[in-house]
Amino acid sequence: MFGIILTIIAYEVGVTIRTKWRNPLLNPILIATILIIGFLTITGISYDTYKAGGDYISFFLGPVTVLLAVPLYRHIQALKKNWLPILAGIGVGSTISVLCVIACAKIFSLSKTLMYSLTPKSITIPMGSVLSEQIGGIPSITIVSIVITGITGAVTAPLVCRFFRIKHPVAQGVAIGTASHALGTTKAMEIGEVQGAMSSLSIGVAGVITVFIAPILLNVFA
Repeated sequence: MFGIILTIIAYEVGVTIRTKWRNPLLNPILIATILIIGFLTITGISYDTYKAGGDYISFFLGPVTVLLAVPLYRHIQALKKNWLPILAGIGVGSTISVLCVIACAKIFSLSKTLMYSLTPKSITIPMGSVLSEQIGGIPSITIVSIVITGITGAVTAPLVCRFFRIKHPVAQGVAIGTASHALGTTKAMEIGEVQGAMSSLSIGVAGVITVFIAPILLNVFA
C-alpha cells in the first residue's frame, strides 16, 4: 500500500499546486515525480520498495490507453475527413524523432548502445522497451527517456502550439500524441476533446510506424 498511497498523495499535491497557480510548467505528473524522488532520497527508502506498490498503478496504464478510443469514436468524422494529413503528420513526426536522436548521438559522440536506447523515446513504454531490446538498446534507459519525453511534452505542449501558431485542434492533437505519447495525451485532453482524440490515435500509429522505420533509419544513417 505504501507505493500506491505515496503516488496518490504526490499527484494530488501536484493537482492542487497546478489548480492554484495555473502555470503550464506546473504539471501534476512532473510535480508528483519530483516529490516521490525527493521523498525516497530523504528517507532512504529503496526504489524497489516503492515499486512494489507503484506497479499496481502502472497496471492500469493499459486499460486507460484503451479507454482513449472513446473520444476518438466521438470524433470519428474528423478522423475520416483528415485521415491523410493525420497519417502524414504522424509519419513525418515519427521519422524526425528518430533522426533527431541519431543527429544528437553523432554531435555529442554518444555510444551506439545509448543511441539505440534513446531511439524509441516518443512511443509508449510497452512498445518502446521491446523495440529498444530488439535493436540493441538498454530497456531501462529507454523507459527513463520515454518518461522524460512524455513529461516534457505535457509541460511544453501549450507553449509550443502557441509559439508556432498551431491552432487547428486536429493538428494540435497529432503533434502532441506523436511527440509525447500517453503523458502528452493527458495534456491534449485538457486542451480539448478533439485534441485528446487525435492524440490518442497518434500514440498507436506512431508506435507502429517507429517500430518499422527505426531499424531502417539506424542502418542507413547510424
